[in-house]
Amino acid sequence: MKKTFPILSLLFLTFSSINAQESNASWSAKLEKLTDNEYAIVITADLKEGWHLYSQFLPEGGPLPTEFSFDNSKKDFELIGKTTEGETHSSYEEIFEMETAYFEGQAVFTQKIKSLTNALQFVTITATYQTCNDEACTFEPGEEITATLANVKLEAKATKISKESNRLSEELNLNLKNRAEFLENEGESNNEEKGLGTTFLLGFFGGLIALLTPCVFPMIPLTVSFFTKKTKKKGVSNAILYGVFITAIYLLLSLPFHLFDSLDPEILNNISTNVWLNVGFFVIFIVFAFSFFGYFEITLPHSWSNKMDSASDIGGVIGTFFMALTLAIVSFSCTGPILGSLLVGALSSDGGAMQLTFGMVGFGAALALPFTLFALFPNWLNNLPKSGGWLNTVKVVLGFLEIALALKFLSNADMVEHWGLLKREVFIGIWILVFAGLAFYLFGKIKFPHDAPLKKLGIGRIVTGSAAAIFSIYLISGLLLNTSLNALSGFAPPKFYSIHETKTDCPLDLNCFKDFNEGLAYAKEQNKPILLDFTGWACVNCRKMEENVWSTPEVYEELEKFVLISLYIDDRKELPKDLQFDYQKSNGKVKRIATVGSKWATLQAINFATASQPYYVQLAPDMTLLNHPEKYTDKATYLQWLQEGLKRFKK
Repeated sequence: MKKTFPILSLLFLTFSSINAQESNASWSAKLEKLTDNEYAIVITADLKEGWHLYSQFLPEGGPLPTEFSFDNSKKDFELIGKTTEGETHSSYEEIFEMETAYFEGQAVFTQKIKSLTNALQFVTITATYQTCNDEACTFEPGEEITATLANVKLEAKATKISKESNRLSEELNLNLKNRAEFLENEGESNNEEKGLGTTFLLGFFGGLIALLTPCVFPMIPLTVSFFTKKTKKKGVSNAILYGVFITAIYLLLSLPFHLFDSLDPEILNNISTNVWLNVGFFVIFIVFAFSFFGYFEITLPHSWSNKMDSASDIGGVIGTFFMALTLAIVSFSCTGPILGSLLVGALSSDGGAMQLTFGMVGFGAALALPFTLFALFPNWLNNLPKSGGWLNTVKVVLGFLEIALALKFLSNADMVEHWGLLKREVFIGIWILVFAGLAFYLFGKIKFPHDAPLKKLGIGRIVTGSAAAIFSIYLISGLLLNTSLNALSGFAPPKFYSIHETKTDCPLDLNCFKDFNEGLAYAKEQNKPILLDFTGWACVNCRKMEENVWSTPEVYEELEKFVLISLYIDDRKELPKDLQFDYQKSNGKVKRIATVGSKWATLQAINFATASQPYYVQLAPDMTLLNHPEKYTDKATYLQWLQEGLKRFKK
């Protein structure tokens, strides 16, 4: 019996939340003294009419529960028991297919604490929660609330933060010279425009692959025949509208990420480099792979597709929209993994939310194109290949690729946390097995549950199988000879992340510093220019620059003339307690700087107002900018940029 795994409804609801700039819950808190050293933190949420907030205690697989974290970085109190909550409402929510507990109007939570100091006046709480109404849901990843004692003004917290953190946060301000020439008028680079075009094409290519899957391909003649039953003029206009709606639906899925990007420029980078999120993606993509192999099927809840299908019978513009939405939902088991790859790839790159939008539009356009073209030229349907075993072969091939991609997510987490599980040689070794397995499958030596008996090898199997075999041999030669493997740039861990001992833990065995102040002191001592390299362990384009651009002899020679300072913005290593501090942003919110990565990310944001990587800055030891910052680019442009900076430094 075939198993069905419904995907969390939450993912779809989060995407449907477009207008989330304004919070649907207004939070307040107070600190009530119970005994000499015991207090109660009373947290209150006043909800907008029509919106509800979920309980802390919900079963898995439903909406996000409300969660609180209490800032105890100064160790001045300890929690007593768990956070309690007031009376909740309960009802069955069809979208989540479960009974949920929630609050309407107002929600009250209480947490008891024991004070370890006589000077306790306030406690900072971070609330993570989801609110929903009848149409959409919004998610707040971290809202700060301050609970104060009666008669203690809220300004006391800001004063205390300022006194403790001012010196450390001031150290992040580099007081750059030549800002007007190299920073203030810096616009979007051509590289970013090229990046958006490339992402659109990659999304379009992903959409073309999705068309060849069993969830989508058989729907082309069925849908087109529906349009051609009407008058030619009406059928063509409906088919075009259908294509527009398909593209628009995938465009809408990207809009919430523009909200996240505007709230905090670092949030998309934090999402893409978050350790447990990467581990989660690894697990999800492995599950997708085994689904593609035919061991079970992943679907969205059947109630969704049934409702959309019945709504499509309305007719007219509304009916056409629901037909497009039905296609998006029904085809999810095949398109989901491709969209997931697009999502994570876009959030890991410089373009962020805009890059994701271009990719989604490209994907939707490719998916919509054949439905529109075949409606315009219905005779083309006669030349369309018949559905058959080849569709299952496409799914299995995608399954192997999903396993290879899943390893990239695990590798991201491994490098960020320095676990040492997937060193370069181990990663490449597993990829060799994956692509060798793909070659054996295509040559008929391995079979999966839904494979029909293979009578003869078609040209497609021979070509693709040979390509997989050649790629495996290429990986083996690179592993044995320790060559660069440029085709794998950005995917495999860097050479210095190896099971063998390396000269340095810097790219290409260059001499580098991973602390800004140490590198600056050395540059002053040697009177050499600084190359400030904002990079990341999980940054694909950073690895591509290092392995494809920095490795060329001409560029490498110029790099050796600089003091290289590589600052990893996704390094999750904790700073020593005495170097952790609170930084107050321009919007008044306070950010805790507790890790090495958050420190360098904040330094980049303060001085250069950007959160993208790679990001290269040339500086003289006196903090004079020698050139405009550079991002991901080609060898010729980068070499010229380095040489220009060196000339200015000599002058």
